Amino acid sequence: MKMTEFLVKHFVKNYEKVSDVEVRTAYGILASFVGIGCNLILFAAKLAVGLVINSISVMADAFNNLSDAASSIIGFVGVKMAEKPADEDHPFGHGRIEYISAFIVAFIVIQVGFSLFKTSIDKIRNPESMTFSLVSVLILVLSIGVKLWLALFNRSLGKRIQSTVMMATAADALGDVMTTSATILSVIIFGVTGWNLDGFFGLAVSVVVMIAGVNIAKDTLTPLIGEPIDPSIYHEITEFVEKYDGIIGTHDLIVHNYGPSRSMASIHAEVPNDEPIENSHEIIDKIERDCAKQLGIFLVIHMDPVEIRDEKTIHLKMMVQEILAGLDSRLTFHDFRVVNGQKHRNVIFDLVVPREYNDAMRGTIKKKISDEIAKKNPDCSCVITVENSFCVEASEKNAEKNAE
Repeated sequence: MKMTEFLVKHFVKNYEKVSDVEVRTAYGILASFVGIGCNLILFAAKLAVGLVINSISVMADAFNNLSDAASSIIGFVGVKMAEKPADEDHPFGHGRIEYISAFIVAFIVIQVGFSLFKTSIDKIRNPESMTFSLVSVLILVLSIGVKLWLALFNRSLGKRIQSTVMMATAADALGDVMTTSATILSVIIFGVTGWNLDGFFGLAVSVVVMIAGVNIAKDTLTPLIGEPIDPSIYHEITEFVEKYDGIIGTHDLIVHNYGPSRSMASIHAEVPNDEPIENSHEIIDKIERDCAKQLGIFLVIHMDPVEIRDEKTIHLKMMVQEILAGLDSRLTFHDFRVVNGQKHRNVIFDLVVPREYNDAMRGTIKKKISDEIAKKNPDCSCVITVENSFCVEASEKNAEKNAE
């Protein structure tokens, strides 16, 4: 990791300001140039080895490295284009170009893998003689060390600037470590036993390459289609807003991603209903300005006036909390208000349920809540709006951690 820190400190100006777009771009450029240089060297070395010992699996591995170099070049172009500021046709900037460039890379990787797959099939049908070389094996072992360092390098930078593209590159490099290991095994088996399994190992390498391409495509499509809010970002924004005097609570946070470090968000902030609207509006304006400066997020806040002094309303709200906790601890609610009529009261609120709840389950939970409230307060009628959160749920987050 000392080499990583050396490169970052010498080639990334203000490297600690990872939320800054220019700094983030510098990280991307550094990763691209390191990837291009290392992969071109590996391509040349492995191609020479493959030609000397006449091994399709080694040459397949070499062209896999060449595709990685092309990926780094496209990544560099993508990062530079994504750096362009907003213009008349693109008011939210060009940040998503980085995702598009990564998606192009995925197709290149898949194409390389498919070409190697066809070549390996032909090699299995029409095997050719190989020669064993200890020097060639040592070169391949050294290439594993280079790829392992590249994986750690990209993973370190990816975590630092929260880049899905770099994390995907790191995963791809780890895949290359496995494919090169398989290639070495093929050469060693031939040298020890004389069995020519080169075509089969080349086939295995090509499949791993194609799988890596598909995974890169999946990782880059997710932010383009739209993904849930990471809990850490959710808590960062909600805690930032709620720390201001005059804000009681928040809900309905939505974050729109227009490229790495280029986000805008909207959130509902609860304010006391007896506070003059001018005062609350002044606080909201200050939060929006501070959020842009400190978090780098363009935040739009909707004010929700809530009752904080009426004892009957507070009692009903606490009762709803107890009912929800008894039914499903994952249930939450907001926008709670009570509208008093001549003979009955309407208890109105939005209910947030897990995404696993289908329409039937939603109807059932609404009826249970309404029945429980009516049992304790016969004069109350419920008006419940059911919705989902835009944040990653706990079960999904645990699944992601297990996958890692």
